[in-house]
Amino acid sequence: MYQKPSSAFIAASWVALGIGMIGYFVGLWRSDMVLNEKGYYFTVLMFGLFAVVSLQKSVRDRLEGLPVTDIYYGICWFSTLLAILLLVIGLWNATMLPSEKGFYAFAFLLGLFGAITVQKNTRDTQAAEKDKS
Repeated sequence: MYQKPSSAFIAASWVALGIGMIGYFVGLWRSDMVLNEKGYYFTVLMFGLFAVVSLQKSVRDRLEGLPVTDIYYGICWFSTLLAILLLVIGLWNATMLPSEKGFYAFAFLLGLFGAITVQKNTRDTQAAEKDKS
């Protein structure tokens, strides 16, 4: 039996995703980086968001007994860790203030957390509605 997440938790998840992504994008937009640097950080965020959503889905599928190959499950974990590592390497080598580096790191992590919880809430809501019928 599945319980639908509360409206407050759904809203908080979307707010976390929105604030993380928008904050990160505004930081990129207003930065003095050259375009290829901005592209790197943009791509790392998009890759990270896709990786964590795919990982969350794979973990949930396995918990529900749905088939997920070991290779795909491993790729999901690898991609998630790689996205985080790429951000860390980029920020480590960046010529920006430590406060800017921290801003990007926390906006990135907030966006990833938001993506995971939005995916989870979507899945929980669908499961709860399916349980009703």
